[in-house]
Amino acid sequence: MSQTYEYIEMKIPAKPDFIGVIRLTLSGIASRMGFSYDEIEDLKIATSEACTNAVQHAYKEMDKGEVIIGFGLYEDRLEVMVSDNGKSCNFDEVRQGIGPYEKGNNVEFLREGGLGLYLIETLMDEVKIHQHEGVTVFMTKFLEGEQVEMDAKTLST
Repeated sequence: MSQTYEYIEMKIPAKPDFIGVIRLTLSGIASRMGFSYDEIEDLKIATSEACTNAVQHAYKEMDKGEVIIGFGLYEDRLEVMVSDNGKSCNFDEVRQGIGPYEKGNNVEFLREGGLGLYLIETLMDEVKIHQHEGVTVFMTKFLEGEQVEMDAKTLST
């Protein structure tokens, strides 16, 4: 069962100066979808943390790296992908190919203490991480009430 969605992808230089552009874009997308002010703030913080991790840890000082940010706009949720390998990747393939984040996983960017990942996990409804030729963080935020309805349907079937 495949849901249709709209997809927006941005590629930014791996520099802190550009994270604000992502925050502004995300704010516009989430507002258009009907997320509340608090949910938009949560989305912005979590996405900023994922972008900051990519900017700080993905590329050596000399490398001119890029960070890919993908937004999957569904009827009931927003999926945000932050990938630091600098290459465009197929949103559907990435989503299908990664599993849930396990707290014991040794993901490279956790070496700073893991506060960023803690924030991401706290603020988002689902978090998946894939480490292969870079790190991809896949975050999902459901529109209010949608997750409860989905859980109720799952329990009743």
